Amino acid sequence: MILSLVSSLAPVIFITFFVVLLVVAFLMAGKKMKKLNEESKKRERDFFAANTELLLAQMRNNKAENDKTQEDIATVKFEADEKIVVLDGYVLNPGDLSWDAFNAFGEVTVYDRTPEELVVERIRDATVVITNKTIFTKEMMDKCPTLKYIGVIATGYNVVDVAAAGEKGIVVTNVPGYGTDAVAQFTFALMLELCNQVGLHSDSVMSGEWSKRPDFSYWLNPLTDISGKTLGIIGYGSIGSKVAEIALAFGMKVLVNSRTKKYTGGRIKWVELEELLAEADIVTLHCPLTGDNEKLINEETIAKMKDGARLINTARGGLVDEQALVAALNSGKLSGAALDVISEEPMSKDSPLPGTRNLIVTPHIAWASHEARERLMNIAADNVRKFLSGEPQNVVS
Repeated sequence: MILSLVSSLAPVIFITFFVVLLVVAFLMAGKKMKKLNEESKKRERDFFAANTELLLAQMRNNKAENDKTQEDIATVKFEADEKIVVLDGYVLNPGDLSWDAFNAFGEVTVYDRTPEELVVERIRDATVVITNKTIFTKEMMDKCPTLKYIGVIATGYNVVDVAAAGEKGIVVTNVPGYGTDAVAQFTFALMLELCNQVGLHSDSVMSGEWSKRPDFSYWLNPLTDISGKTLGIIGYGSIGSKVAEIALAFGMKVLVNSRTKKYTGGRIKWVELEELLAEADIVTLHCPLTGDNEKLINEETIAKMKDGARLINTARGGLVDEQALVAALNSGKLSGAALDVISEEPMSKDSPLPGTRNLIVTPHIAWASHEARERLMNIAADNVRKFLSGEPQNVVS
């Protein structure tokens, strides 16, 4: 009977024993896992602590190196202190930047502006001259025997007779690339203003027009999407390519034209000028002004553009025949234009531009963001440093 009872309880005993074993194994495994987790967390804490300390050490080292570099730049002296004259520094630095970086190279004199008749007087015994828009001729160089370097604080350097400078052994440098982002951004500010006319409607509201309207919304001119429109970019350097990149983000189709055919790939298509003018809803200029393309936009090329197309110029005023542009805007051939540069700057009193329909003109400020001017100042100072160290950069003479 006992054997029969044990036999009948055997499955229950086996199952109970098996369950106990599982519970014990689970508890032991849990304890082991807890220990492993604690060890893992400790290793992680040790790892992060070590890496944090390494990162902090690297940051301290980088800061020390940067401080040393800045100290070296600030205190470096060359064999002979230079006499440095800045002829027209106000536009680059109206007071929100500093010329201190140039003090490392010698005695610095900064003039806000210099009329032509005072150029030679102010630089007669200078060795280094910094200019933005002040004209520098061969005759001026002839009267300045100590001059050995002219730094143009701009990308364009047509204000200097570089051929004459080269003949005299005077090094001329420029500052390329500092304003790519600023000019590209400003190009789209003009484009969006042409298409959305924010300023026009804000002025209308502030003058009380909205309060007189019976409806919650009104517009004074048609508003236009740029998504899906074709942008024609003439000039495909650093600024032109940046504009193309932004245009794609807006959902635009992009055509480009440059002096030499370039492989663009992807959604950007290089085309001949005639095709670009015929296909583009908006044409934007980003090419240098040369003897070959002066008044590139003229009566003939405007006639090849789409009816109702728009024009933007942030490059050089001489690229546009302003009389032809005025006629095209007033006739409605072009529906709008925005110019940051014009043929004569500042604008002359007899300019044909004021009063023209659907025209926006800004005073050559696409380049002038604070960040861009700061980059320009830093590169200009580095140009001087590299020249005096015997390793000139950005040389154009």
